Amino acid sequence: MVGITSFGVYVPFHRLDKAEIAKFWGGFRVPGEKAVANFDEDTVTMGVEACRECLKGINRADVGGLCFASTTFPYAEKQSAALVGAALDLNSTARTSDVSGSLRSGTNAVRAALDAVNGGGGPFLVAASDLRLGKPNGAKEMEFGDGAAALLIGDSEPIATIDHVYSVNNEIYDVYRPAVDRFVRSWEDRFVREAGFMKVVPEAVAAALKEFNMSAGDFSRAVISAPNPSYLAGVARKLGLDAKSQAPDPLWGAVGNLGAAHPLMLVAAALEQADPGDKLLWVSYGDGCEVMVLTVTEHIAKMKEKQPVTRMVNSKMLTSYRQYLRWRNLLDQEPPNRPREEPASAVALHRDIKCGLALYGSKCGNCGTVQYPVQRICMECRAKDDFEYYPFADKLGRVATFSHDNLAVSPDPPTTVAVLDFEEGGRIMMDVTDRDVSAIQVGTPVEMTFRKFRETQGITVYWWKSRPVR
Repeated sequence: MVGITSFGVYVPFHRLDKAEIAKFWGGFRVPGEKAVANFDEDTVTMGVEACRECLKGINRADVGGLCFASTTFPYAEKQSAALVGAALDLNSTARTSDVSGSLRSGTNAVRAALDAVNGGGGPFLVAASDLRLGKPNGAKEMEFGDGAAALLIGDSEPIATIDHVYSVNNEIYDVYRPAVDRFVRSWEDRFVREAGFMKVVPEAVAAALKEFNMSAGDFSRAVISAPNPSYLAGVARKLGLDAKSQAPDPLWGAVGNLGAAHPLMLVAAALEQADPGDKLLWVSYGDGCEVMVLTVTEHIAKMKEKQPVTRMVNSKMLTSYRQYLRWRNLLDQEPPNRPREEPASAVALHRDIKCGLALYGSKCGNCGTVQYPVQRICMECRAKDDFEYYPFADKLGRVATFSHDNLAVSPDPPTTVAVLDFEEGGRIMMDVTDRDVSAIQVGTPVEMTFRKFRETQGITVYWWKSRPVR
């Protein structure tokens, strides 16, 4: 049977207390927090992190394709899936595609992956990532969080089989964003609620259950992606589900609504708590509705040890609303008085895919010395052109020495730069991100994380940074 064979998630390290937003604007206090991507993160970097978690212990050469979903891709014309695939070092023959335009993009991608696997396309990776913006002092600013989730769809030892799929489309202007706008818009609340989510979801689920010859009582958990808890509770009542035991959303108050990534994040959280034999009703909404039925298998045990959702949700540091406005460029600030930055070179970036995007160094075939970047002549034994590529992205390191630079231009000063010694050999100097400045010291264990490095003339340069192990 085809189903989910692995999953991984990524929640940014920084969180914003919603009460601080309300305090800034003088509004009503709203409970909970929202996940806030750092200034050096976007949908691509978060998608890479979720995929890396999903593919731990899995041979990436076996992955037949990658379908990447988002409503907030960094490029209007350039495939983000190919960029993610390069950072993951997938085969160049792996099929890559972007899916966008709807909050159902994530589950649309899952359906495409199901078709690919059923057609003999091998394990297929699905990732969804979003970084949506609501206008300041608006309800959506409170609701939206940032994050990513990834599922590996295959037919070998699935942790949950996907037994049934049902889909409807629905043309409606309830929540939308024009291509030229940064901010998500919506129509009047009552119309959005009653003509949109509260009408479409119950009707679609009822029709799906009738077709599947099932009822609400057959499910131990209903995984329903809703804009907020009140919508979710209303739909649960209409479907005859117990909102607390069968249809909770454990993430909305902790990280916010994650857009196209939210349905995948929710099903990952449900699988983390599920037992063999449990049946899950999986529902996503956006210009229609997707309904799937999952059955958890005995292979779920291998994921329970990892607990990626719990670990990511609990690993956090609070940031301020002022910092959030700065990171999202929502404040018009005077630029730093520095020389103009040199533009990025498309030629240089193309030449550096292996060592830059996938973070490969070299290992000497003569003496075994590991070094970065790739060296044709070994720094130790001087052997020439006798090396193999060596991956650093999944290796752990420790801070050998570091500096906090208060003069460097940064949206998150000071800039922390460290020399890292890797446990299995090799040394690299790189920035440290997602850190408590006071906690960085010699010997601090760090892991690699894919980030935005700079943006010039419409090109985003991606590279790797380090962060304290989460």
